[in-house]
Amino acid sequence: MSFESINNILGALENQAEFQNITLFRRLLRCWAEVVGTAANAQTRPISLSRDVLFVATSSSAWSNNLSLQRYGILKRLNAQLPISLIDIRFSTAQWQDVVGQKNYEDERGQSLILQHPSWVGDVVSLPSECEQPTVTDSQTAFQNWAKRVRERSHQLPLCPQCQCPTPTGELQRWSVCSFCTTKQHHK
Repeated sequence: MSFESINNILGALENQAEFQNITLFRRLLRCWAEVVGTAANAQTRPISLSRDVLFVATSSSAWSNNLSLQRYGILKRLNAQLPISLIDIRFSTAQWQDVVGQKNYEDERGQSLILQHPSWVGDVVSLPSECEQPTVTDSQTAFQNWAKRVRERSHQLPLCPQCQCPTPTGELQRWSVCSFCTTKQHHK
């Protein structure tokens, strides 16, 4: 497979409206804390973007009311960070439990299941937020940036004794090799 074919696929995906909406929403999520501040960020979660209206779940009706009164200032700061102009923000407590309900991701002792997964690497390298990153317009540059972040993240990982690839410590403890080598062994 050549980079040209990947470039064509990524180019086709990038031009789809749904992909652009997802990209825009992810960028909004990365800027949200900076725009609303630490206290409001802890009590809110943007949940969707539809027809240039942002829907935000809040922890209480008091936060919904307070932020509704501040929404024009928040809109102004958000629009300065985004390539489109949002026309409104709607705050509601309706989906707070769905968004924040971590019980689906915790074991019976309240510990996060993702942290227990053998492939979990954690935050090995702190990546800059979307607000700090330059906007990448071509897929080749995006791929190169991604590959660089993956190399930086895996640089500190131990090597799999079988294939010599960087491997999360949990995989080595569990299987003595990486998950790919484990899969190969079980499918022979």
